Amino acid sequence: QVQLVESGGGLVQAGGSLRLSCAASGRTLAIYTMAWFRQAPGKEREFIAAITWRNDRTHYTDSVKGRFTISRDNAKNTVYLQMNSLKSEDTADYYCAAESHGRLTSIREDYAYWGQGTRVTVSS
Repeated sequence: QVQLVESGGGLVQAGGSLRLSCAASGRTLAIYTMAWFRQAPGKEREFIAAITWRNDRTHYTDSVKGRFTISRDNAKNTVYLQMNSLKSEDTADYYCAAESHGRLTSIREDYAYWGQGTRVTVSS
């Protein structure tokens, strides 16, 4: 099993920045890809970004390219999401996820492990 704990959410003004963290524990050697998803009120959970654990391949959804950056620190078993130029439409609960089957994927169902989420609120 893999356990994931997110942190770093909060309230920020439009145009501001936040950095989310996701600490992994348990069977971390099994992790191939870690990702961030978000879910706004009344909407489906959507993919944001993913990174492979061993060779730093990344994948982003178009709406965050150029504003968000995913990175990892293997020594700390932690993945980060640096969010810049935040907009009100970025307001959501942000979730960390991990998969262990060797896929750099944006499909929610491919991820077996999930954190509890951290809330980001962007005020306009």
